[in-house]
Amino acid sequence: MGKKINILVGDLKVEAELNDSKTARLIWEGLPIEAKVNTWGEEIYFAIPVKTGLEQGAREVVSSGELGYWPTGHAFCIFFGPTPASRGDEIRAASAVNIIGKVLGDPKVFLKVKDGVKIALEKSLD
Repeated sequence: MGKKINILVGDLKVEAELNDSKTARLIWEGLPIEAKVNTWGEEIYFAIPVKTGLEQGAREVVSSGELGYWPTGHAFCIFFGPTPASRGDEIRAASAVNIIGKVLGDPKVFLKVKDGVKIALEKSLD
């Protein structure tokens, strides 16, 4: 069973689950984290105080609702639809990301999140 986190942004509170990768463990240990959102197509990303490299299994094409860590920008990424790098209807990161978990529920709720708003990640104690 993965560790649950809450993603708080605007009036949204979205539950997500981290996997047991090294990167996900580093992020869990760093919680809570607050940052400002950047949007890139149907992706939200923001820099976090976790620095680590690519893990085995890192990839560019991801699924809607997957959470990634982008080593190039030390960023936490939430994917929910096509990005400017996508070809066709795939969801493609700017470059390879470590897959660190997934959103529980509908990731399309993030469509209403605007660039520059505050976002917070916290441990879910439910």
